Amino acid sequence: MYEQIALQDAESLLVENTTVIVDVRDKDSYIRAHIPNALHLSVTELQKFCEKTPKSSCIVVYCYRGISSQSVAQHLVDQGFQKVHSLAGGFEAWEKDRLTKTRMG
Repeated sequence: MYEQIALQDAESLLVENTTVIVDVRDKDSYIRAHIPNALHLSVTELQKFCEKTPKSSCIVVYCYRGISSQSVAQHLVDQGFQKVHSLAGGFEAWEKDRLTKTRMG
């Protein structure tokens, strides 16, 4: 089973170079802005990703608001991945956090 992960916890995982971050939003949204080092995956690319990525990988999946990423995260678990997380609040939460930090800093 995948786990929902809070933004701060996800950020801790992302500093480790072994974590794979997957953006499942549409390609145009990904091109406009995405979490650094995120890999864009469309539905058609998902199976190839599953075949090429080691099952031991830690994966954080995000979408716009943290809803669609849950079904992708569950699919990854069903494919044998054991360390799968869905980012709570999705890209929207990440972007809001960045704006808040920019204004404060």
